[in-house]
Amino acid sequence: MKNIGIITGGGDGGGLNAVIKGAAQMANRKGVKTYVIPNGYAGLYNLVEMDSLVELTPSRLDVFSINLAGSEAGHSRVKISKINDAKKYDRIKEGLKKFKIDGLIISGGDDTGSVMLDLDKQGIKCVHAPKTMDLDLIPYSVGGDSAIERLAAFIRDIKTTGRTHNRIIVLETFGRYVGHNAFHGGVAGECDAILIPEIPVDFDELYRHLKKVYTKRIIESDINAGTYTIVVSEGFKDAAGEAMHDDSAKADSFGHKKLAGAGKYVAKILEERLEKDPEIKQFMKEQGMFVEGLYEMPEVRAIVPSHLVRSGFTSSYDANFGIEAGAGAVYLLLDGIHNVTVTGYQNGIFSYMDIAEAIARRSVDLEKVELYEQIGFCFGRVRKDFTAKHKKVKGKIDRIY
Repeated sequence: MKNIGIITGGGDGGGLNAVIKGAAQMANRKGVKTYVIPNGYAGLYNLVEMDSLVELTPSRLDVFSINLAGSEAGHSRVKISKINDAKKYDRIKEGLKKFKIDGLIISGGDDTGSVMLDLDKQGIKCVHAPKTMDLDLIPYSVGGDSAIERLAAFIRDIKTTGRTHNRIIVLETFGRYVGHNAFHGGVAGECDAILIPEIPVDFDELYRHLKKVYTKRIIESDINAGTYTIVVSEGFKDAAGEAMHDDSAKADSFGHKKLAGAGKYVAKILEERLEKDPEIKQFMKEQGMFVEGLYEMPEVRAIVPSHLVRSGFTSSYDANFGIEAGAGAVYLLLDGIHNVTVTGYQNGIFSYMDIAEAIARRSVDLEKVELYEQIGFCFGRVRKDFTAKHKKVKGKIDRIY
């Protein structure tokens, strides 16, 4: 194997440039050339028509930073099996042959990984460096820690305006059908309530908690100032188990409907309850906040930072993991191992698993949720009785999200 192509696909996020740079630097060390195949799987399909590819020489690598989020390779959301071309795989092989590319390192999430399974069946050697800010893959993936850091910072920042105006803030974030981002980012940002897809929301309980915490803060403040913050994952479910979809938007090539409106939906439900609650009006009067016809209840604001959560800078953890995953992908390809996902590097050993296993969905640990409920976080349900177990452990403990 003398030439390796590098592809990044799906959504962008922190750590991708670390994967690219780690892979290219290790390949250079081993006397192997690496090339960027731009624009994800769209670029792979159109490779045969390209005149040239960017080689990741030491000089080229020197001009981009592993600390930046996004990808120097570019992205697209294309499911190759859905391309209306009976000879699509022959076309891809022809493009790889044109540039003498012997194997691919591909960084992406479950959708990207599912396409790799098809490529491997066609005899195209691939190794997967896991990436998803949603953290829904079985192994840790670059992008997750960076997104959580960004989300936590947004939550902390928005509290200043929330407290200034005595507002209730509902902040919607990515996650699709798992709530890792909302859970860990919400805890780190010290949200009051965290709504995730794994737990259908009981709005009676959410409102009870909001009313109790919000009014207490303002009453106990010497300047009558307080706020209440909620982070909601885009794929959260109401009591009926329904997620909020944007039916006006087309599904992507992987068949995913666009998830949208979770934050607005939660804000609307809370506004309706606040408006009908006579105790809230009395509270507003007692705190000197009430103005007939103009300001009769607290404002509820829905905020969607959207792609800002996955932009900007890579966390230190993702920078480290990304370099290791990229370097490990090179080692595996050179050893003749493919159709696998790099899962980490410890004690001089690169670990990996089959891609099909790696892209299985991993949900939030609900036993861990119970711990945070005891501490005071609201997850939109009645808090359960909780008794933690404990045990003594030996040896090295891995960091687990």
